[in-house]
Amino acid sequence: MAKVTLNCNGLKCPQPVLKIAIRSRKLRPGTQLEVFADCDEFPEDVKKWCHNNKRQLLHCTDTGGGRFRAEIQF
Repeated sequence: MAKVTLNCNGLKCPQPVLKIAIRSRKLRPGTQLEVFADCDEFPEDVKKWCHNNKRQLLHCTDTGGGRFRAEIQF
């Protein structure tokens, strides 16, 4: 299983989700995408994106200091 990291720190919503959408076009089934973001709306936005695009959100964790780490299964 491949794991890809996407750093979206410093981007304001909806930019992190747009970056996920762009990167997702190149990911193969079975890949895990790890995303780092510091946008307040990111947890809700990534949850909605995964639901709408039929991707599994493995978790979205608050790592402190307004930063989040999410993992998406493709």
